[in-house]
Amino acid sequence: MRTLGEYIRLYFIIEAQYIKARMQYRADFIISSIGMFFTSLATLGVFWVILQSVPDVAGWSLMEMVFIYAFFMIAISPMQILFDHAWQLRFHVQEGTFLKYYFRPLNMMFYYMSEIFDLKGLIQLVMGIVLLIYASIQLQIDWTLLKIFLLLITLFSAALVQISIIVAASCAAFWVVESYPVLGLAWKLREFAPYPMSIFDGAFRFMFTFLIPIGFVAFYPSQLFLRPEEVSLLVYFSPIIGIGLFSLAYWIWTKGVNSYTGTGS
Repeated sequence: MRTLGEYIRLYFIIEAQYIKARMQYRADFIISSIGMFFTSLATLGVFWVILQSVPDVAGWSLMEMVFIYAFFMIAISPMQILFDHAWQLRFHVQEGTFLKYYFRPLNMMFYYMSEIFDLKGLIQLVMGIVLLIYASIQLQIDWTLLKIFLLLITLFSAALVQISIIVAASCAAFWVVESYPVLGLAWKLREFAPYPMSIFDGAFRFMFTFLIPIGFVAFYPSQLFLRPEEVSLLVYFSPIIGIGLFSLAYWIWTKGVNSYTGTGS
């Protein structure tokens, strides 16, 4: 069995080769990065337009919304950078090319996901960090060592939640011929994550907290830094929720991998 150190070394080797190949198409990288930049700005524009009409959204100010959105951008970046290959799983399964991943002595999820490193996701990550710093300054958040530690832990947990939802949804390809609607719906739900959960009614708030916990991608963790006096106790279980969901997604992946028999003849 390979050690963690060996997997890390292999990962950097694989990604170095992938990046070299991708940079042969610099125009594609530049255009997609510009698209990512303006898509992120468009969401900020929506917040601004809404708050020009109303003074706040369920009691949340524009700058608080910017902080939540920045947290959201950072939290979903690992999904887009490291697990973007999940989008191609349905094609590999349908065309039979997924079989090649059975023939190397590597963890199959590692081998499959490491084949793609989404460079434009780095643009989103940088934008998220810049916005988080800007919003923190405007809100006069005092970043103590404890808060920085909590920020890193909650970002890690939030990233695991988003990764788990997409990976689990992509695994529908092992059992459903046309699985895109499942994956598309899972990705679409992320659009609710940067909004305060308090704007939704009881049924949706329950769903986004306990069934499809996208509230833990941005809103609930952000409360720790914006309004600690209002924070739900559930937030302190974020690491358990993130690790638990990823374990579930990995279990679904393993079941799918074990059930796959190719396209037949």
